[in-house]
Amino acid sequence: MSHSHSTKNIRTAFFLNLTFTVIEVVGGLLTNSTAILSDAVHDLGDSFALAQAWYFEKKSSRPGENRYTYGYRRFSLLGGLISTLVILVSSIYVISQAVMRIAQPVTPNPPGMMILAILGIVINALALRTLRHDQSINARAVALHFLEDVLGWVAILITASLLWIKNIPLLDPILALLISTYMLGRVVKNIRKMLPIFLQAAPEQINLNEIVEKLKNLPQVKQIHHVHLWSLDEQRSVFSAHVVMENDLNPDQYCKIKNDIGKIIDQYDLLHSTVEIEFPEEVCRIAEEDHPAPG
Repeated sequence: MSHSHSTKNIRTAFFLNLTFTVIEVVGGLLTNSTAILSDAVHDLGDSFALAQAWYFEKKSSRPGENRYTYGYRRFSLLGGLISTLVILVSSIYVISQAVMRIAQPVTPNPPGMMILAILGIVINALALRTLRHDQSINARAVALHFLEDVLGWVAILITASLLWIKNIPLLDPILALLISTYMLGRVVKNIRKMLPIFLQAAPEQINLNEIVEKLKNLPQVKQIHHVHLWSLDEQRSVFSAHVVMENDLNPDQYCKIKNDIGKIIDQYDLLHSTVEIEFPEEVCRIAEEDHPAPG
């Protein structure tokens, strides 16, 4: 599927989701349902995710420039942090309201809840259908969000049906607590994923020690230092290192060691790598205490 078609699909899904989020907020207030309001928070988070996916699906094809030499993918971290904080605050608010409803039960409007639930299932299913043939990473991630939403609305529909059959006001705030607790779990998971990237920790999916050992085992390599591995956006990683040789190299030996280093680097999923070769009598231009060797 073409890049432009993928962007169009995500854009359509975004407007569907954002429109229905507004309907949810209004409907939740009119039906007096904290469960629907909690699901509105869920969909608000999905709207942020879709907005980022739409924006970065377009940006991803742009090359780096003088200011952002690695391109624009890292901006998704900032957007993810903002949306995560919005969901965190909103979820805490919904939980506080749900606790109040448990202490002082308020009867919601089951028929109104059922109408919104059916509408929610239909709209989220339409959005899911829009993305069903799109194989881009962004689109597949967004499709999972919509599948979760369909299941959430099914749960609300079942709860509303039970409330219609028998008036049990506690069902609504209990469902709201369950949905909001699930959202808080996602928030914690997202923060735990984002913080190491912000702090430029080495990505877990790439074995840094293994790379260093392979480089050390190359002929005539004396030492490896100033080793760095970090992730731009969880999917794209960057590696750099200084390789110190035991002896001076002639041009043929120099080309061979460069090719050998390149073959090792190519074994790993790296967006960019920089390896500087140093000779025995050469003084490294970077202070060793600032960048010690790993291990």
